[in-house]
Amino acid sequence: MTYSLNKKVKLSFEETIQKVTEELKKEGFGILTQIDVKDTLKKKINQDFRAYTILGACNPQFAYKALTMDDKMGVFLPCNIVVQQHEDGQVEISIGDPEELMKPAANDALLTFSQVVKNAMQRVLANITNPVSDPIQS
Repeated sequence: MTYSLNKKVKLSFEETIQKVTEELKKEGFGILTQIDVKDTLKKKINQDFRAYTILGACNPQFAYKALTMDDKMGVFLPCNIVVQQHEDGQVEISIGDPEELMKPAANDALLTFSQVVKNAMQRVLANITNPVSDPIQS
């Protein structure tokens, strides 16, 4: 099962977070949460971890539409975007694939709508500059 849309970029970790945030905004998304996993793991369990941030993004129009189609869709909100720096220094962006995440709902209207959200997320990835590789699914 492919559950995420991914892209590696030739940007710094911080630049990538900034660029992802800017591109999400162009698609109507705002960042509701930002979790610094590296910092959290160090503080909570004294474990070192690579630079890894989870952005919780929400497009109010999309959220409203999804919630009116199925009141349980809140379990998928906000949309999570991961920015991580691998040991080799490469920075990768991963976005949960809305189409795959909605399949268990078994709601044709919601599945069709998830394609709209997926298209927006694919545009976000496509507009991030300096790619190392084309967007991939994994």
